[in-house]
Amino acid sequence: MGVLGDGDFKYESVANWPEMPRYWSFDTAVGVAVNAQDEIHVLSLGKHPLTIWDIAGKFISSWGEGSFSTNPHSLHIEPSGDIWVVDREYHIASQHTSSGKVVRVLGNKLSPSPTVFGKPFNQPSGLYTTFSEDIFVSDGYGNYRVHRFSSSGHLVRSWGNPGDGPGEFALLHNVTVDSRNRVFICDRMNHRIQLFDYDGAYLEEWCDFNEPCEVWIRNEIAYVIEQGNGSAISIWTLDHELITSWKGACGPGEGTLTAGHSICVDSEGSIYVADVRGPASIRKFQRI
Repeated sequence: MGVLGDGDFKYESVANWPEMPRYWSFDTAVGVAVNAQDEIHVLSLGKHPLTIWDIAGKFISSWGEGSFSTNPHSLHIEPSGDIWVVDREYHIASQHTSSGKVVRVLGNKLSPSPTVFGKPFNQPSGLYTTFSEDIFVSDGYGNYRVHRFSSSGHLVRSWGNPGDGPGEFALLHNVTVDSRNRVFICDRMNHRIQLFDYDGAYLEEWCDFNEPCEVWIRNEIAYVIEQGNGSAISIWTLDHELITSWKGACGPGEGTLTAGHSICVDSEGSIYVADVRGPASIRKFQRI
């Protein structure tokens, strides 16, 4: 397996990352995020749902045992270091301290809103907090809405409807916000990423993807994980200019991805992917 990527964005696949404690397993890793200390957090369906690792793959800690449903969906680490877990089957998003203590919960556990009607939540999929402390939630599996909350958890506005036009969604899979205050929504089953302002006004769409699942932005660069057709990673400027990409089904990246679901990037520029199928649940691509 050779070098992946081009120019200043070259990588090599790291085998057997992380160093799993004996008898432990992710089962399936569904989310991955990194904090300011370069600690990699993995959300999985295993007995230890939230695990923490250093960038070398050494185990640091775990928490969350018995706290989540059998199908939590994603996680997000806010600038303060607090960790949000979006639990699709419980229909909630919960905020935790770095040690796992619950700070607050958005939504009503096991009480979904009516499907499609737009109130939070019905099988939410992702969450992002901004430096201004706004909270955006993609309410994607049973609903077709984006919700914006204030820092206090007050619902400010919602937008979206089923469909394939501007501001319409087939499956909102995750949400990210860039330094230009643009809200990126992975509209997975419409094979695109839609961009909005904070009030939900449609700005543009990026249509170069096959089931985009998550966007991670670091140093004004957007990293996208796609799940469809054997999965792929693509790297973009914020002006939608492709820097480099590779696929898991063919070319130099063949075998490095199967069904990528979540992505993050550490301070060294190395990429981590939660892969929901295949022999390795977490894939690391070391920047070289």
